[in-house]
Amino acid sequence: MRIVDLLKKDSILLGGSPKSKSEAIDMLVELQVKGGNIADKDEYKKGILAREEKGSTAVGEGIAIPHAKSEAVKAPSLAAMTVPEGVDYEALDDEPSNLLFMIAAPNDGDVHLEVLSQLMTILMDEDFREKLLNAKDKDEFLKIIDDMENEKYPDEPKAEVKAAEGYKVLAVTACPTGIAHTYMAAEALEKAGKRLGISIKVETNGSGGAKNILTDEEIASCDGIIVAADKTVEMARFDGKKVIRTKVSDGIKIPDELINRIESGDAPVYHHEGGKGSSSSSSGSDESFGRKLYKHLMNGVSNMLPFTVAGGIFIALAFLIDSLGGAPQDGDFGTHLAAAAWFKTIGGYAFNFMIPILAGYIGKSIADRPGLLVGMAGGAMAVSGATFAAPGGDVPSGFLGALLAGFIGGFLMLALEKLCDKMPKALNGIKPVLIYPLGGLGIVAIMMCAVNPIMGLLNAGLADFLTNMGDTSKILLGCILGAMMSIDMGGPFNKAAYVFGTAAIASGNFDIMAAVMVGGMVPPIAIALATTFFRNKFTEDERKNGPVNYIMGLSFITEGAIPYAAADPGRVIPACMIGAGTAGALSMAFGCTLRAPHGGIFVFPVVGNPIMYVLALVIGSVVGMLLLGLFKKKVTK
Repeated sequence: MRIVDLLKKDSILLGGSPKSKSEAIDMLVELQVKGGNIADKDEYKKGILAREEKGSTAVGEGIAIPHAKSEAVKAPSLAAMTVPEGVDYEALDDEPSNLLFMIAAPNDGDVHLEVLSQLMTILMDEDFREKLLNAKDKDEFLKIIDDMENEKYPDEPKAEVKAAEGYKVLAVTACPTGIAHTYMAAEALEKAGKRLGISIKVETNGSGGAKNILTDEEIASCDGIIVAADKTVEMARFDGKKVIRTKVSDGIKIPDELINRIESGDAPVYHHEGGKGSSSSSSGSDESFGRKLYKHLMNGVSNMLPFTVAGGIFIALAFLIDSLGGAPQDGDFGTHLAAAAWFKTIGGYAFNFMIPILAGYIGKSIADRPGLLVGMAGGAMAVSGATFAAPGGDVPSGFLGALLAGFIGGFLMLALEKLCDKMPKALNGIKPVLIYPLGGLGIVAIMMCAVNPIMGLLNAGLADFLTNMGDTSKILLGCILGAMMSIDMGGPFNKAAYVFGTAAIASGNFDIMAAVMVGGMVPPIAIALATTFFRNKFTEDERKNGPVNYIMGLSFITEGAIPYAAADPGRVIPACMIGAGTAGALSMAFGCTLRAPHGGIFVFPVVGNPIMYVLALVIGSVVGMLLLGLFKKKVTK
């Protein structure tokens, strides 16, 4: 995220002369409006003033950076003003402020934090501030910032230079983990645009935040937008434009078709309503209810992953240190060595957030910010097992309870918001700070105290069932989970198996995650092997890209197999499923365990029975390779 990409000439005022802090805010808000990224001026200003009430955003040294996240913001943007005479902005050092930047950020994401961080870093340079204050015109002002950013952040990507006529098609790609699918879909769409001779720009909502962000000007002038996403993305900015909403995998598999649909006019007009989006009733292309539920779940999973992965690996390291220290492998890890105890405790802090975060962001995906409280509180009550008789905890309902809290709590919160729409407008100001939180907490408290005993019994029963499964049943379960990881390679079946594995870790069953991970590693490795040993069965491009799948497979990125599966699904998917199912079954048969929920070969040191685990991976990959060699036809030149 570069500052110069967010700052337009229309949003810069050199030599301003506000007489007071409130007048300075009014002038900066007007500059933001001129930039074209504010949908509702009054609503955005309300957010700015609310932030100022918490404390002045003037940080001293002549700098003030007012900022706000708001539904009124279409896209991230900046406004800047120099005030040679200074203005009293209630700075901490009681000195006047003469260099003011105002940040506008949409509610979806924390882009303002990134911009705020970069601004504060470069503004600490006194010579830089002097250059800005002495800039003769807006071009020089922007160049000074650009030069400083190039010096401080040389690796920060610049916004793509668009063609003079603008982009005909825009796109947004996003997947729950924000790693493979997001960027593969973006690359596929960009390549398709070049093939078709249609200019296209793709915004990627990856694990590192949104990149190559679509501007308001680009959105206004384009023919339409493709949203290929398996999680929620900020949609208010697309109001009134033709939009195709689809799965991220479609961006990889059928990019030409999606672009042609936009250009032919075969796309519904999107109409945004308040905090939620809906397609025009005449379009007939509303997402199915099941598809919406999946996206809400994936929104929770994508936000849960960092806590799960980092916390899980720390806890697994505690177990490894204990084992190396000669402690018995009885599951009571982290108690025999101080280092192990430290890793277990710190990992536990992050890992224990997993379930509340999952529920919280499911609720937020459904009911926006008010849903976050409902889901988080409900998830915490699911972990503690709160009941009416024992609000401090009695019957934990774990993962199942958290899903219930996120989904039902989110929809109940949505209903409460609609009921509150009938309240007098004079009460609008207290809705988000009093009525929604108070009502939401009451709703989820009653709901979770009522259902925890039931869900807790189901959760305990499932955990006991998994623990007491016989060898044959475990092998069959490992085979099914391994195959699920290969059916859609990052899609709903893959994510369902992965979530099941993480839920099993939370319940103390570590063999399931081992089968899940080995099943996810097999498809790309099998394809890499097949492109090495059965070269005549693949095209030149497929052979060239094959070795990359060794790395992706060993890193537990199943999505590396997608381009090959998309090109020949009838042969590639069955071969990979059988290979992955074989590996999952062998992992269970060998009694392999995994306490870390991610990482590929990087977490092999914390795998239980690692030698046999490697053997399961090798056998499954070879089976997949041989079947690919058998199923696929020779490529005719």
